[in-house]
Amino acid sequence: MDSEISASAALVTRDAKVFFHQHGSSPCLAGLKSVSGSWIEDLDGRRYLDLHGNTTHHIGHANPELIAALKAQLDTLTFSPRRYANEPATALAELLTAQWPGGAAKVLFTTGGSDAIEVAIKLARVATGRSATISLEGAYHGHGFGAFGLSRAVPDARLGSFLPDRVHVRPYWKHGAAAMLHDIERALVSTPGGVAALIAEPIRSNCHVPPPELWPEVRRLCDAAGTALIFDEIPSGLGKTGKFFAFQHFDVRPDMVVLGKALGGGQLPIAAVLADTRFDVAPELALGHYTHEKNPLTTRAALTTVSIILRDGLPARAAALEQQVRARVASSPWLRGVRGRGLLLALELTQPPADEGRLLAALLAQGVSTTTKGDDAIGFSPPLTISEAEIELALDGIERAVRSLVG
Repeated sequence: MDSEISASAALVTRDAKVFFHQHGSSPCLAGLKSVSGSWIEDLDGRRYLDLHGNTTHHIGHANPELIAALKAQLDTLTFSPRRYANEPATALAELLTAQWPGGAAKVLFTTGGSDAIEVAIKLARVATGRSATISLEGAYHGHGFGAFGLSRAVPDARLGSFLPDRVHVRPYWKHGAAAMLHDIERALVSTPGGVAALIAEPIRSNCHVPPPELWPEVRRLCDAAGTALIFDEIPSGLGKTGKFFAFQHFDVRPDMVVLGKALGGGQLPIAAVLADTRFDVAPELALGHYTHEKNPLTTRAALTTVSIILRDGLPARAAALEQQVRARVASSPWLRGVRGRGLLLALELTQPPADEGRLLAALLAQGVSTTTKGDDAIGFSPPLTISEAEIELALDGIERAVRSLVG
């Protein structure tokens, strides 16, 4: 056992020496050996139910059907310059646009969600002839200088200037829907030159669900101002919340939606901007030229992933499993509630521990790998393929971990 422990520790040490350290990923927790389904296994042989997975593992880690599809693709076409068409890229675009409710849509692919946000903002600017963007203070839209600047009005000063023409409004999860709508309405009428786009997560990745009337009212305000409404569904889309698009929980349709993370099945990085065809107005511009824009491997991964999600009814399964989680939490003295939809959930603690690090360590000791969702909640975001028995096992581990700290 000592040699196994030292193997994991040695890998973590090597990792720390060569990677830049940054919040949220350094130092590493352990060295991984394998992933499968709902589980990850470290080099010490310890197995953990993965309730985080960076929100990429909708169809389970190392899904056999996806692995087989990628192996077959490697034997046929491995690369395609973006100026050439290839079957998996075109078929993926056709499948995604077929999901767009109530109208025709087109897509652009990128290699990551942050880049896709940048493309969406470009499309809105070109289509409206404006440059300002409204976003919610404290949201997260990626780490590009444009995307990250949308997340906070005042990022760390050491990073320098961000995207200009940013307008931040008070978010509903801190100040209520009325305050947010007040700020949006004021910004739409007072911003010099007008507002190109409003961007937000329809259901926040921290699992805050807005009141049902919020987004329809935002849609009305945007329509009146000629402003594009962009929904960032990088963490919440593709069935995670119990519907294919998270915005389908509300009586609203955006002008664009951005997808990512799970789009590549947890195997390969790919993101997409899906937008109404009326935004196809600038063929003379390079809006999203990426070397791997139409990569046959990444698009094959996404095509297979989306096909599995739709074929196996995984959005409906996420909605059903949400009820199992809610029923169990209702009977727990250690958990006071659940926020979120589908399997994008946060379990709110009756008595939050003061030390986040100790809480996460206690969870790992009980075989549960996850993150916190604010100061008072634990993330519960497993694959949509997780079994009912695995859900109970995960909840058992969470209760034991919390009890060990506050019981």
